[in-house]
Amino acid sequence: MVGSCEPFRAAAFDLDGTLIHTMPDLAAAVNLMLGSLGERELPESRVRAFVGGGVELLVQRALAESLNGQAPHEAQSSAALTLFGRLYSQALFKRSRIYPGVDRALRSLAEAGVSLCCVTNKSSRFALPLLELAGLSGLFAFTLCADRPQDRKPGPQLLLSACSRLRISPAQLLYVGDSRVDIAAARAAGCRIVAVSYGYDTPELLENAQPDGIVDTLADLPTLRLRSPAPGAELRWCPTGAV
Repeated sequence: MVGSCEPFRAAAFDLDGTLIHTMPDLAAAVNLMLGSLGERELPESRVRAFVGGGVELLVQRALAESLNGQAPHEAQSSAALTLFGRLYSQALFKRSRIYPGVDRALRSLAEAGVSLCCVTNKSSRFALPLLELAGLSGLFAFTLCADRPQDRKPGPQLLLSACSRLRISPAQLLYVGDSRVDIAAARAAGCRIVAVSYGYDTPELLENAQPDGIVDTLADLPTLRLRSPAPGAELRWCPTGAV
């Protein structure tokens, strides 16, 4: 898998829709929240459309949808956010599952000396215990979460912070995600980006956003051929500390 040193010394991974299929637990918590507030529950497909911008936006969009497009007032939004946080915290990994190929890919890269981290718009109060429950936290050097609105993707801040902590340039970090938001964040940071086809954006939307590559399973990541800057070039890794 690891040949002569190429620019990539580390890989960062999105969480929801990339490492873990979290939608069943997210949708369940959203609907428990709505039901407790006396509002209409939503199909999972609608909740899925609201994921990616942080928990506040998820709750705000779900509540507005349940209210038939009416903007909730501040007290409603605050109560809904508090209730969702409590409900979701109680069932982070009840119905969720790790995607096929994830564990194999992460362990393969780690054994090859590639530094790994998780970079997510999920808040740390949910992301860190979720990774622990899923048995993935030990595979990452660190996890960066968007606990502040200004840090959220598609902004580049989290990815640039990851590069700083890893002591590498953005060009030496490969980001792996499932959405146009992830692609935009990587482009803004100056990182290369590989998208997974099984996540929460459709393959057509991902193709239109033109990532450097698309994989159907993370198990394919170590041998992926990137589209640019050298079309057909195999993705190869430079272990941390190599010169």
